Amino acid sequence: MDVSGRREPYLDRMTANLHLATAPGVSPELEDPPIRVVLADDHALVRRSLRLLLAGEDDLDVVAEACDIATVVRHVHGNAPHVLVLDLQAPGGTSIDAIRRLHELIPKTAIVVLTMEQSPAFAQRALDSGAVGFVLKDRADTDLPAAVRCVAQGGEYVSPRVAAALEARRRSLDDGLSPRETEILRLIALGYTSSEIACMVHLSRRTVETHRANIHRKLGLSKRAELVQVALRRHLIGA
Repeated sequence: MDVSGRREPYLDRMTANLHLATAPGVSPELEDPPIRVVLADDHALVRRSLRLLLAGEDDLDVVAEACDIATVVRHVHGNAPHVLVLDLQAPGGTSIDAIRRLHELIPKTAIVVLTMEQSPAFAQRALDSGAVGFVLKDRADTDLPAAVRCVAQGGEYVSPRVAAALEARRRSLDDGLSPRETEILRLIALGYTSSEIACMVHLSRRTVETHRANIHRKLGLSKRAELVQVALRRHLIGA
């Protein structure tokens, strides 16, 4: 600046361009970090396909793969992923066992179950065991990226086809039956006699008959065939 108080022209130009300068390695616009994902599946080819699918999403980052629970736990503790995509059978158990065990071991990582099982009863058990996402394998291309984003933000995601059946199942459960009556309804629908049911649930035959009468009364039904239809709609038996 000269003695007259006027700014030198080169100072004006330098001031106008100051906003363009950034520290080395720092982006002018800070972006959210990608969602970290661990893939767990018994089959290497499936894991490879899933990795390729998620790699095509700019905001998703597959940080590790696993083929068993021990490896999942190691990778989760080492990489702190936001989401675990899971299709594993627990040794000597079921995938529900795997979900429950992993939820206990890594409670801060959201679990998305990827499965071919479309039963809403299975979906409900998976969600009750600690999963927050349920995606059908034949819908993985469209549903899986959306599910990962949803659960990473604290939401719950179920593939639309299963979600509709799950909602119908939940509505059908609102019939006033107790858990014990529901179990006896399932066994009746499977064809067991009152005596056989009594042995299976450790009750007297007379108590089972009382439960049976209450089931008929609450549902407003009189025939076993009608009870079978109720059990089917509630997914207590069959698919």
